[in-house]
Amino acid sequence: MTYQTIEVRIQEPVCFIRFNRAEAKNTVNDRLIDEFHQVLDVCEQSQTITIVVLEGSPDVFCFGADFEELRMKMTSGKPGAYTPEPTYDLWLRLASGPFITISHVRGRANAGGVGFVAASDIVIASQTAQFSLSELLFGLYPACVLPFLIRRVGFQRAHYMSLITQPISVQQAYMWGLVDAYDDQSESLLHRHLLRLRRLPRTGILRYKRYISELNDSIRTFKTLAVSSNQEVFSDPANLERIFRFIETGQFSSNDR
Repeated sequence: MTYQTIEVRIQEPVCFIRFNRAEAKNTVNDRLIDEFHQVLDVCEQSQTITIVVLEGSPDVFCFGADFEELRMKMTSGKPGAYTPEPTYDLWLRLASGPFITISHVRGRANAGGVGFVAASDIVIASQTAQFSLSELLFGLYPACVLPFLIRRVGFQRAHYMSLITQPISVQQAYMWGLVDAYDDQSESLLHRHLLRLRRLPRTGILRYKRYISELNDSIRTFKTLAVSSNQEVFSDPANLERIFRFIETGQFSSNDR
């Protein structure tokens, strides 16, 4: 199949999924989420795919929500035009599906991009990788990202990232456990991991992922709260005004620094 927002390459037992919206900083729109779900359907039904690798461009892994598409939805006047549930469900599938998920991060991962990273089983990064949660600059907060991020790095570190809004380095992310391994030759690092992970049988991976998901089911427990909280902040007119101003001028509101 061909896709508009992602590139998919299968080299069994690995499925490589690359964000392919470089002109929009690999931001997330509805089609991207839908196409990701389609690929994971194939991976779940396959008897041979055991690893899913997420990649972006050299400069940007994924920069979060597509504000342009969000503005179109919010100004359409259609009730229920915006819902974060498909995105949350996608991250649940990455976290608990019957395959090992790896995020290979080069450059910036921001907002929802950190959600993809935090939902992954393994995170490999280059020296250029940076991670940030910029939502509070717009009066929002990363409601859907936080359950996955807290599971990975703990409450206080996720809390700090949400408040500070600035990028943290790959070294800091490694110390906190958001990144598992990094190197200036991250492609070679990824290759070495894949050589090892290819040896694992599919049934073993499936049973292990099911078990580990049951050991820590917080991401399922908090889904309803996360989705409803996300919808609340994205329906606030003041927050939408900040988003629209940023789209038009590239500037935050005057009280933001």
